[in-house]
Amino acid sequence: QVQLVESGGGLVQPGGSLRLSCAASGFTFDRYAIGWFRRAPGKEREGVSCISSVEGPTYYAKSVKGRFTISRDNAKKRVYLQMNNLKPEDTAVYYCAADPKTWSVQVMCDNPRHFASWGQGTQVTVSS
Repeated sequence: QVQLVESGGGLVQPGGSLRLSCAASGFTFDRYAIGWFRRAPGKEREGVSCISSVEGPTYYAKSVKGRFTISRDNAKKRVYLQMNNLKPEDTAVYYCAADPKTWSVQVMCDNPRHFASWGQGTQVTVSS
């Protein structure tokens, strides 16, 4: 059974940093693409960043490009999202998602429905 558990969220001041972690179990991790999505209050879930099954191709939403970095450690079955220079508009619940599709990471990130398995989410609040 696919299980994804996010951690690392919290309250941070604008300009600060957080590192989210997604721990995976129950599936062949290195054969799955992983995505980070977020849902801000009153908004739809949106793709933040995605990474292919074999660490290589990555995709970032325009709003986070240059500030966020996605990475994966297949040996530890973890995916990370390093978030720097955080802004109030980054406030949201952040979700980790996994799927075995081999589509391009940009296409995967374009729609949450492209991912079959989801974690419970971790809250990120950026506020002074």
